[in-house]
Order: sequence, then structure tokens, then C-alpha cells
Amino acid sequence: MSAVRNSSNISVEDGTATVKGWVQDVRALGGIAFVTLRDRFGTIQITLPKKKIDPELFEELTKLPRESVVAVTGEVKASNQTALGLELIPTSAEIYSKAGVPLPLGVVDKVNVEMDTRLNHRFMDLRKPEIRAIFELKAMMVELIEECVRENGFIQVYTPKINAAGAEGGAELFKIQYFDKPAFLAQSPQLYKQILMSTGLDRVFELGPAFRAELSNTNRHVTEFISFDGEMSWIQNEEEVMAMIETIVDHVLTGLKEKGKKQLEILGKEINVPARPYPILTYSECLKIVQDAGLPLKEGDDLGTEGEKIIGDKMAEKGVDLYFIAEYPEEAKPFYIMEKDGTPYSFSFDLDYKGQEISSGGQREHRYDRLVARMEKKGLNPADFQFYLEAFEYGMPPHGGWGIGIERLLVKMLDLGNIREAILFPRDPARLTP
Repeated sequence: MSAVRNSSNISVEDGTATVKGWVQDVRALGGIAFVTLRDRFGTIQITLPKKKIDPELFEELTKLPRESVVAVTGEVKASNQTALGLELIPTSAEIYSKAGVPLPLGVVDKVNVEMDTRLNHRFMDLRKPEIRAIFELKAMMVELIEECVRENGFIQVYTPKINAAGAEGGAELFKIQYFDKPAFLAQSPQLYKQILMSTGLDRVFELGPAFRAELSNTNRHVTEFISFDGEMSWIQNEEEVMAMIETIVDHVLTGLKEKGKKQLEILGKEINVPARPYPILTYSECLKIVQDAGLPLKEGDDLGTEGEKIIGDKMAEKGVDLYFIAEYPEEAKPFYIMEKDGTPYSFSFDLDYKGQEISSGGQREHRYDRLVARMEKKGLNPADFQFYLEAFEYGMPPHGGWGIGIERLLVKMLDLGNIREAILFPRDPARLTP
């Protein structure tokens, strides 16, 4: 409770205290009643012996609907019947807000509620400790990411979310009207973080929203998510980028396992911290695995959700949760990825976690002429990307980077069934409110 967050700050000798929160439960047992009051930090029992407290106060508190918001002042007493080891005998109360009846969904009731109902009444859903625990862990995860990248010399940047062109050349973009011009919501900070590599800001990262206009209604797709992007200069190859991602992910998993003990216990979850280095599979190796499993893919095809799952199951048999898939066909990758000369492959990779891609990255093409040639090969008009290409005309170091979907990482870490579980107010093709 707010007033008793740390039980060492309050004792029987303190005499009185005021606690504030939501009425979780009311039990009237004749001559005595109990009100359970809840806030972010837990619950406390308000004990109402009918003959020892003001009759009006007894009536007022015992008639409150569940989820009403109150402040209760009273005498603190030790109790071996409560989880806190304390109870409060009330002397006064202030009713801030009475809850309507019936509730749109229960907070402590052990009843399965459909996802749509939960999301339609998200404010109530988030009152559940196990739901709040997910977002407390998400906040810790972001703190750990920032801690690790800063320790490794990265600086935080913020790139525009209203753009004139898409990083992937127009696919999956939300078109908007920007005054008298067409514009698009950013699907990635890709072009801008590459531009920054020409400035001397040689290690940058960004945590911000990204938008994908995919008409996908699955448990793993949403139209707005938080992307963790990094870019680093002076690399020799894409393996340096992979090593950096591995360092960051390991730091997050190790940190959450320790700092998030309380939340993990509430959720009944454990975090496994895989051994390093993470295995590296090639696209060709993965293609053979899925073909042997009966999936009719051919060279150059996207492994897809089903293919990723087959590979994930295969790796799970070996006790491996996290692994890289490298050397994708260059045709399957965006124009900014560097081709592997003399082969149909590229210096690219994905990081997969329990059978699902959570990150994509690679070495970028930093040579101006080759970058323009790749654009043209992809059917793009270089003139549409002049603001981006100019940075490559006047001195661009070798560089590479990655993008990680924060929510996808959290979902796989906690084995959640739906990415919407990891977003406060998710957006998908069917949901624009709340």
C-alpha cells in the first residue's frame, strides 16, 4: 500500500496511518467485517469490529462496491492472519469515487475473459497485478537496454516519425496528408540512422514507435509497436553487429531475472539465460531443415512463420532458445543490405527466439555506386531518396545495425500467447480505440 510500501516504515508503535487504494473485496461476517484495499504495491486488510468503530463508518465501508477508490485512516495493529503482518482498524474514511455496478470485468475473479473484452476495458484489466507485472518488466527491460548500449558507447537519438519515403521503398506504409504533401508514418528509422553514420556519431540507438500497415490479424502482428534500433560504424563484418545484439540481449535477460523477481513470481514465470555465443545457422542450412520437415520451400523463399517454428522446434531439441540465422538471399533483403560478392546471398541476419524472429540486421552497403545500383535493382528510383543518398556521396564509413521489436522480445521471454499482452493500448487492423 502507498502508506505501507515498506513495512519497516510503519509499526504498531506508529499508532495511526492512512492508506489509499481500490476496494478489492468486502466480507461482512455479522459482528465483524473485512475490507481488502489494493494499490500498485499490494493489499492491506481493513478490519471493522462492529461494536468498536463508528456505526456510520462501518455502514459506509461495508456497503462500498468493489473497485471504489477510498482513503482509510486508522490504528495499525500487528496480525498473523494477513500477508503484510498488519491490519488497520479504521477511525475515518474518505470516499474518492464509488465504482459502478456491475463491473465490465472482474479484477480478482478467476474467470477467463476474452482478449477483446479485456482490451475494450483495458483500464480495468490493468488493475490485475499479473497484468501490471508485464508492464513493470517491460519498463525494466527498456532501462536495461539503455544501460547496456550506453556502456558500449552508443548515444540516444530521435528520428522523424513523419517521412517522405519508406525505409523499405513504400511497402506496408501508412499514408497521411502532411499539409499539401503526401507523407508516411515511419516504419523504421533505418534511413536516418544510416545518415547519422556519416556524421561522426558512430554509435547510435533509438527506442521509439514504428508503424506497419499490414492487414495481419495474428497473435504476433500489430500496426504500432516500439522498435529498438541501433547502428554502428567502423565494422569489419556483420558478425560484429551480431555480437553487440547478443551482448545487449544477454544483459536484458540476466538483469530481468534478478531485478524482476517479484514480477516473475506474480506471473509464475522463469527467465532462461542461454549460454553464449548464440549458435549461427545459415539460411541454406535452415532451408534444408524445413524442407526435410516437409515444408515445400525453394531457394530464395521466405522461411515464414511455419518455417521459423520448425527451426525453433529443432533448436529446442538441442536446448537452444536464441540463435542467429545468417546469409539470407540478397533478393529477399532491402536495398541497403550489402550483397555477398560472387554469391546470391547477403551480409544479413535475423535473431530468432524460440521459433520467432525478434530482430533483423546486417552490414549495410556504404559504397555510393553500389547502393544506387541496388536501389535500381529493387525497382526504386534513387531520385526519391536523394536526402538519404547525399550522405553516402561525401564519405560514409562501413557500418551495420539492427532493429528489435521490444514487444516481441518480451512476449518470447515470458511465453505470452499474444503480442497484445505486451502493449498497453494495442493497435491492429480492427482496433483504433481505446
